[in-house]
Amino acid sequence: MPQKKIKDLVIIIPARYKSTRFPGKPLVDILGKSMIRRVWEVCVQVLPSDCIYVATDDKRIYEHCKTHNINSVMTSRKCLTGTDRVIEVSKKISAKNYINVQGDEPVISRNDIKKFIINIKKYPDKILNGVTRITNKKDYKKNSIPKVVFNKQNELIYMSRSVIPGSKRKEFKNGYRQVCIYSFPKKVLSNKKFYNKKTPLEYIEDIEILRFIEHGEKVQMIEVSNSSIAVDYPSDLLRVKRFINAK
Repeated sequence: MPQKKIKDLVIIIPARYKSTRFPGKPLVDILGKSMIRRVWEVCVQVLPSDCIYVATDDKRIYEHCKTHNINSVMTSRKCLTGTDRVIEVSKKISAKNYINVQGDEPVISRNDIKKFIINIKKYPDKILNGVTRITNKKDYKKNSIPKVVFNKQNELIYMSRSVIPGSKRKEFKNGYRQVCIYSFPKKVLSNKKFYNKKTPLEYIEDIEILRFIEHGEKVQMIEVSNSSIAVDYPSDLLRVKRFINAK
């Protein structure tokens, strides 16, 4: 029997219905389309549809995807994070690398995803994560926005919801924020120590990429555009709608 071909790359879109801050947000209507559908429509401009999967633990999301011919995979309700959903999918869908595009990024840039694909070829064995410059003091101080510090090789040093880097006078001088696009090689996701086990700093900060640097993995930060708008609260939808209308 011929072996099933292993894909070079797939995109996984984690989507959880029971969000603490915004329940049901993957299915929320944004100018006539659900949020999860908008994310998928960006991804399908970059890779063929048979390389893109929504990972969810909720039948409502699964059935919605089925209605719109979006590949979806049911994952355990025990998954602690979107990364854990990607790990579960990696056990069912064979690929060399997995790009995690968050299901609450409805205006994510297709060019940013393309940039990740280019950098996967450059760093095939490394974890990648998106980053962009913070342009205003308000975002710098927002608890909902993870701030990033990295070394001269653009490798992650630390990420926090607190204001980092900070100055003695508590001034906003310079800063970067996380953009929730990740890439993981199969061999990393295959390691059992990363599945459904939050590390101490990850637990405190509620930032899942910290799990990997706490275990000593290097995370390569990839600078992308600042056009993404993460939907953490219902109030974020207004910014998204304004962006889509302007575009």
